Amino acid sequence: MRQVAALPYRTEGSGPDASIKVLLVTSRGTGRWVLPKGNVGSRNPPHVAAAKEAEEEAGVLGAVCPVPLGSYRFRKRVRSGASLMADVDVFPLAATRELASWDEQHERERRWFTLHEAAEAVVEPDLADLFRSFAPADFRSAAARTGWRGAVARTSSGVFSMFAWFQRLLPKTGDFFGLFEAHAATVLAAAEAVVRVLEGGPAAHEHIREVIEREHDADEITREVLHEVRRTFLTPFDRGAITALVGALDDTVDEMQAAVQAIALYEVADFAPQMRDMAAIALDAARVTAEAMPLLRDVARNGKRLHELTERLVRMEGHADSVHADGLKQSLHAHGAADTLRFVTEREIYKHLERIVDAFEDVADEIDGLVIDHA
Repeated sequence: MRQVAALPYRTEGSGPDASIKVLLVTSRGTGRWVLPKGNVGSRNPPHVAAAKEAEEEAGVLGAVCPVPLGSYRFRKRVRSGASLMADVDVFPLAATRELASWDEQHERERRWFTLHEAAEAVVEPDLADLFRSFAPADFRSAAARTGWRGAVARTSSGVFSMFAWFQRLLPKTGDFFGLFEAHAATVLAAAEAVVRVLEGGPAAHEHIREVIEREHDADEITREVLHEVRRTFLTPFDRGAITALVGALDDTVDEMQAAVQAIALYEVADFAPQMRDMAAIALDAARVTAEAMPLLRDVARNGKRLHELTERLVRMEGHADSVHADGLKQSLHAHGAADTLRFVTEREIYKHLERIVDAFEDVADEIDGLVIDHA
C-alpha cells in the first residue's frame, strides 16, 4: 500500500537558533500520534493529496513542497481484517494558517510538538528518524566548533597563559559563520513571504513589500561579509569561497525580489497551482539552506550531513524544472491563442520562480565545494 502524509511545520522565533515545531494528530482507531495522511488518489498529485489530508484531519493550510522529505513504513489493518504494510511518502508543509473548524475536529486531537517531542511521541521508528533529520538540534550543537586556538590552549595549563598573550596579537578572524547564518535566516523569511504572495488575497501587497525589505537586509549582510573579507587576516575558508557562497545566497533573495516585483508590475492576483508548487519548493530549499549554514562551523565533522542537504537541494531543482515545464505548457494551451498577454505574463512569473530554485542549487554547489576542500 502506498500513502501520502503532510508534515505541517512552523518556525518559532527568528535567526539560526529558531525552533521548529510540527503538528501531529491522533488516529481515530488507537488514539496514537500520527501525521495527517491518506491514500494516494488518481485525481491529484501526491503532494496535493497530502495537503488535503492536512486540511481535513488537522485543520491546517500552507505551502506544501512537491518533493517528499522521505518515507516511512507502518502496518495498517484494513476492513478485511488483514494487517498490511503501508509505505508513506512525507511532504513538508509550511503552515501559514490554522482553521478554527475543520472536517475531523471532533474525531481527532491536534497538537504542536518540538522535533524531539514528536520523535518520542510516534511509534514508527522511520518516522521518528524523519523528525530528527528535519532540522536536528544535535547538528546545531555539533556545529559549535571550538577551533584550533582553544584546542592548543587546553593542552596544558602552562601553555594557556602564554597562548592567551599570543592570541591577543593575532588579527581578528571575523564572524563569517554568524553572517552566513543571518543571511540564510533572511532568505528563509523572504521565501515565507513569497509563499504568502502567491496565496493571493488583499494582503499580497504587504508580503511583496516584506520580500523587498528582506532583500535589502540581505544586501546589508552581504556587504558586511565583503567588508570582513577585506579587513580580516585569518579566514575560515578561502576568500574566494566565502564571497562565492554569500553571493550565491544573495542571488536567491534577489530572484525572490524580481519575482514579486514582476507580480506587482503585471498586477497578477490569480496563480496557477504549479506556481504555488514552485514557491513551496523554494521555501523548503530555504529551510534546508538555513539548516546547512551552522554546520559550516565544522565542515570536517558535518560533511556527511551537509552532503545530504545539498543532495536534497539538487533534487528540488530537478523537480522544479518539471513543475515549470508542466505549468508553462498548461498556460500555453489555456491562453496562448485566446489571451497571449496573459501567457506572456505567466511565462515571466514562471521564469523568475525557476531562477529562485536554480539559485539554491548554486548554493548547494558552493557548499559541496567547501565539503570537498575541508571534510
